[in-house]
Amino acid sequence: MKEIGIGVIGTAFMGKAHSIAYAAAGTVFGDGLRPRLEMLCDIDAERVRAKQAEMGFARATTDYRDVVADPAVELISICVPNAMHREIAVAALAAGKHVWCEKPMATSVAEAEAMLAAARGSDCQTLLGYNYTQNPLVRAARDLIDEGAIGRVIGFHGVYDVDNEADPERPFSWRMSREASGTGANADVMCHLVSMAHLMTGSEITRVVGDYDTVHRERRDPVDPARLRNVDNDDVCMALAHFASGIKGTLRVSRVAWGRKCGLRWEIHGAQGMICHDQERLNEIQLYTRSEDPRQQGFRTILSGQYHEPYAAFLPNAGHGLGFIDVKVCELRQLLRAIETGEPAWPAFADGIKIERVMDAIDRSALSGEWVDV
Repeated sequence: MKEIGIGVIGTAFMGKAHSIAYAAAGTVFGDGLRPRLEMLCDIDAERVRAKQAEMGFARATTDYRDVVADPAVELISICVPNAMHREIAVAALAAGKHVWCEKPMATSVAEAEAMLAAARGSDCQTLLGYNYTQNPLVRAARDLIDEGAIGRVIGFHGVYDVDNEADPERPFSWRMSREASGTGANADVMCHLVSMAHLMTGSEITRVVGDYDTVHRERRDPVDPARLRNVDNDDVCMALAHFASGIKGTLRVSRVAWGRKCGLRWEIHGAQGMICHDQERLNEIQLYTRSEDPRQQGFRTILSGQYHEPYAAFLPNAGHGLGFIDVKVCELRQLLRAIETGEPAWPAFADGIKIERVMDAIDRSALSGEWVDV
């Protein structure tokens, strides 16, 4: 197997998720490019040295520019706060490195446009970390829709609730700042729902009316708990959406919904049935197909299995179930294949910009109170 040198920038949860995926990909799939862990980066020198040993990287640094400049690094993962995505991605692409960037693309459409321009000016492949769209069972659901299992698609309805920030005593973080994160729940979780809407309907959102709610308007400073800091982005984000295909849909997300850990739930309504999925039960979909016999009417549960590629690369039998990191490995496989073949993976930066524009339109609508074209 031909190897490809890897650099990962960021060592928190997503940096570790990417690193595990890189370490596993060659073993899971046994073909294509085999990742070679070259360089790990984190601004904390002590932390990056510890994570280097833990994750098995050859070298470590506290400066992302070292990763970009290293000739042994061919593919770079960007797993740092959103405000750094543009700077690192543009530099990496200019240096001829492929880029795997966590979502959202950036803190603004203007920054995302700069990233797309850099990608178009290079021969490199890009991929954004919308990992829920890479679940083999979700892709199988998309195939069922294409094959007409539920008839003509007539609507999309989705919710993504988490309780990451539900506790009012949780200290202020960069995610609660427009400057560092852009919007709040819109950028952090709505982007996942929009990516799913685009994938599952095969159409793009073209017009929206949005609304915001900031439930906890002040948070304690993590360094000085006596000081309160203003939260200037959204805890809850909602939108009505029109799609290019003519269908309409609803989207609602919250980062303050107690009890929801990864509550991404969506429904594709068809003229002859419906497909539903809940990310907290990521190894099953619910399928309803029309029947003239009332005794046969009802949803049926389909469990993930070896016939939902590439599930079989992990497990030989249905019902055993994949996990978050397994899906991350599936995501990486798309990028490695794109690098080998030259055919772009989905969602590349060209696809991600369309998601960014939807979130930007929701933001503009929520602030103006009017319908806005994407």
